[in-house]
Amino acid sequence: MDARVVAVSRNPVYGFTKPVVPRIRLLAGLGVEDDVHAGVTVRHRSRVRADPTRPNLRQVHLIHAELIAELRAAGFEVAPGIMGENVTTEGIELLGLSAGTTMRLGEDAIIEITGLRNPCAQLDAYQAGLTRAVLDRDAAGRLIRKAGVMAVVRSGGMVGAGDAIHVDPPAGPHRPLEPV
Repeated sequence: MDARVVAVSRNPVYGFTKPVVPRIRLLAGLGVEDDVHAGVTVRHRSRVRADPTRPNLRQVHLIHAELIAELRAAGFEVAPGIMGENVTTEGIELLGLSAGTTMRLGEDAIIEITGLRNPCAQLDAYQAGLTRAVLDRDAAGRLIRKAGVMAVVRSGGMVGAGDAIHVDPPAGPHRPLEPV
């Protein structure tokens, strides 16, 4: 299967979910136009409280549609945008990407993967047990965070459902993603 965008979402106000829209505009160095998390410095409330001057490494949130399918099969009522992502992807193993991987979304937009989303209690506020469902352990007992990846926008452009995604790994050795 070729990698593609399944859905795009944004929300101009703080809230857990982001409504699905036909298209979003990615703005270089900022994030998703008209999304509350767009900005050069941190916009997530917990990070703003800690240090509002830190760079925003969470301009775009991506979740793989395969996770949504897995959660639905386990009985959760989830769909694109429900867990706060801006871009729902299909055909990419997001969690296995190297830090620094770039992705072209559609014709012009280029994002750079910065790290993992750290699942928060808002997931359980939406539906009991959802936080636990997006956490797992590998064979060695290490925590696996499955709630998507975060990125910054390197080159802006329009992105919509059905757009192709091209993945370009960075030069050098694989760097596992860490929470950002």
